Amino acid sequence: MAAPTASQPASAPPQASAGKDGRGILITEPAMKQLAALTSQQGDSKVLRVGVRSGGCSGMSYTMDFIDADQIRSDDEQYTYEPNGSAAFQVVCDPKSLLYIYGMQLDFSSALIGGGFNFTNPNATQTCGCGSSFAV
Repeated sequence: MAAPTASQPASAPPQASAGKDGRGILITEPAMKQLAALTSQQGDSKVLRVGVRSGGCSGMSYTMDFIDADQIRSDDEQYTYEPNGSAAFQVVCDPKSLLYIYGMQLDFSSALIGGGFNFTNPNATQTCGCGSSFAV
């Protein structure tokens, strides 16, 4: 097997779509497909709010909730994602939360153990074992 070249990486990271500035909240294709399915189940007027709150074993925990589109605040950062073969959906995040999760990657696994949504946060200095809380 030939050594990897610039055009042929050794192992490609999961492809992720980003917000308008190229970072924002990165969402991998498996997570986008899962979120698109969940969003369609919620109805056309729903968007996904991603954020953080105080709590959890490391100090802060991630939140993900569907909200009505009319609950989007004027200062919310808004991202639209268009997964291959699924309907587009929108993600919103308040500016305070975005300070802590900017550049975070959201992935999804259907594994029986350790499955579900997984957060990879470049801003976290410490994370808990379950992956749902962090410290900065």
